Amino acid sequence: MADKTNKVILVVLDGLRFETAEKCMGFLQALCAQGSATLYKLECELPSLSRPLYETILTGVTPATSGIVHNQITRNSSQQSIFSLAQQAGLTTAAAAYHWVSELYNRAPYDPIRDRHTSNAEYLIQYGCFYHADHYPDDHLLLDAEMLLQRHDPDFLLIHPMNIDDAGHREGGDSAHYRNRVRHTDVALSNHLPRWIDAGYQILITADHGMNSDRSHGGILPEEREIPLFAIGSRFSHLQQCIPEQTEICGVACELLKIPNHGKSVTEGLLQ
Repeated sequence: MADKTNKVILVVLDGLRFETAEKCMGFLQALCAQGSATLYKLECELPSLSRPLYETILTGVTPATSGIVHNQITRNSSQQSIFSLAQQAGLTTAAAAYHWVSELYNRAPYDPIRDRHTSNAEYLIQYGCFYHADHYPDDHLLLDAEMLLQRHDPDFLLIHPMNIDDAGHREGGDSAHYRNRVRHTDVALSNHLPRWIDAGYQILITADHGMNSDRSHGGILPEEREIPLFAIGSRFSHLQQCIPEQTEICGVACELLKIPNHGKSVTEGLLQ
């Protein structure tokens, strides 16, 4: 298998709050215990809503600056993103993600017949498997991601499952249903992560926002804003004293992809 050290997989587990990730993701914590991964606590930007924070993660720009300030704004991003910067650098991009990501970086509004399966070298997301039902199974989405990896060998792959967020909206962030959904997603990831690690991928696993006991998010409560970042790969420093910002995930990914002059902020000390 060819070495993938300069290739990046970014996993955004929608609606995953830090405390639940820390306590319920046994496989990821096992990777931390053996030194393969490091867990950091991040604070998401405001408002703690999905579409604005997809934009923040992928562009490094806060919602107030990007103009994507709530979930009902349906248009292309106006910012430079990991996808656009990678494309400009001649790299290949792919995503297995919720359809709002397609609307931000490919075409808006999303047409499932036209856009669900994407293969177009001129798009910012050149290869995509997009979904539009919040209950679309996480393990199915991870299989979509594996197909993209094996068929197209992208330099940058976004994987964005929704079941944790869906569970939180149904039963709340303090519920057994929510915690068990996090455990199930951890198990689903364990079917793929060892292979990605062995191949040499640099892997970031994070969330857009957390989830409160009111079955929602959007405000400033710690359970809404505190989210995890698992860093996995040989090019990370694994220094626990680093303090990453959500706005720096974009820059970190660009550094890992070796994109020159990307102009995005990078967490000091996170990379070797």
